[in-house]
Amino acid sequence: MTIYALSTGPGTSGVAIIRISGPDASRVLELLTGKETPTPRLATLRKINNINTSELIDEGIILWFPGPQSYTGEDMAEIHIHGSKASILAVQSEISKIKNCRLAEPGEFTKIAFQNGKINLLKAESIADLISAETEIQRLQATKMMRGKSSEKFNELREKLLKILSFVEAKIDFPEEDLPEENLKKIKKDSSYVLNEIKKILNDQRVGEIIREGFKIAIVGPTNAGKSSLLNNLSNREVAIVSEIAGTTRDVVETHLNIDGYPVIISDTAGIRESKNEIEKKGIKLSLKKAENADLKLVVVDAKSINLSGFLNDLLKKDAILVINKSDLLKEKLDSEISKFNHVLISLKDNLNIDKLILKIKNNLESKFISEEDILITRERHRQHLLQCVDHLNNFSNKNDKKDFDKGAEDLRLATRQLGMIVGKVDVEEILGSIFNDFCIGK
Repeated sequence: MTIYALSTGPGTSGVAIIRISGPDASRVLELLTGKETPTPRLATLRKINNINTSELIDEGIILWFPGPQSYTGEDMAEIHIHGSKASILAVQSEISKIKNCRLAEPGEFTKIAFQNGKINLLKAESIADLISAETEIQRLQATKMMRGKSSEKFNELREKLLKILSFVEAKIDFPEEDLPEENLKKIKKDSSYVLNEIKKILNDQRVGEIIREGFKIAIVGPTNAGKSSLLNNLSNREVAIVSEIAGTTRDVVETHLNIDGYPVIISDTAGIRESKNEIEKKGIKLSLKKAENADLKLVVVDAKSINLSGFLNDLLKKDAILVINKSDLLKEKLDSEISKFNHVLISLKDNLNIDKLILKIKNNLESKFISEEDILITRERHRQHLLQCVDHLNNFSNKNDKKDFDKGAEDLRLATRQLGMIVGKVDVEEILGSIFNDFCIGK
């Protein structure tokens, strides 16, 4: 089949690009333009006509990329037309009339590129991340993945395991012959090296995933401390309802922010207090869960009534900033015990020291995101494959000590398969759908 789709964003625009890929791509161009396929990779101005009536639809640029020297590895074309909804629909409608042509599924162009060996799975995922990048650090991470350092590393480790497996299988095939001592030493040395390298990659504080998904900040604390007002202030808009009535916020309210290029998801949570109201109790339970899963907690308290015992003290133990609001009403110095905590005095009413709070948040973000490593885990899929690889290598190490090569070979095969599934070096049909369904149509 030949597939087609709009590859630029939907809606009115100066230029829209319709991408076509498949064995009938050249025929589509010939039918739409009434002329022969243009010179490869040379922008050519053509009139695009109705197939049956030859009525002019639009005039635009045609680009022709014969396979295998194309993005998908197949014959491929791009039609650049004016970006009105009417023009786009008219051209797509004409293509749909051509035999063996259908609208592409989400991510299908990139999926075909992977299946034709043009890219590996990590490159495909990095393309999706680049398309959806909203902040500078997300863009930088996606381009770092596209450069292929991670793919090279995983392939290098996989090749080492395959080499070890060849030694082990040689012993299985020729049981009467002893493996040379240097080969036994190499098996142990190389398997330990691969195991340690993977453990180092896994010990990344989930930086790659945090950058891709967003740094989670939870605003927590007792009722009427100013949590919702703080969310609105940081967002520069009315995200949450603000009221003097305690318990107004019953559910978690989230907003996505870009703080100096860092992707941040800030959650306003229900005020934590003793409550008999079932709905409020569920909201409080959600608040505590959100705080537990957050990368940073902003514990907001009222300057007039600071009580850091109980749950507040627990929340402040790790990855937290104590935000003391309503400082404009403070008549005396703070208790010396407060200085033990990472804190900041603010007044949302007078917009006082908000810049100091934002600076503290930025410093926390920077400390979390410092990573010069070229090998990043950006998805849970990668982490799970690496964790399973570690399990199989640990099993192999235990059997290796007992010279139990028959069973050890299977552990090596499974470990090699897990590494291969990250870059797509094995049959990975079961995971292709979940990966490429995240793409937009036209990519």
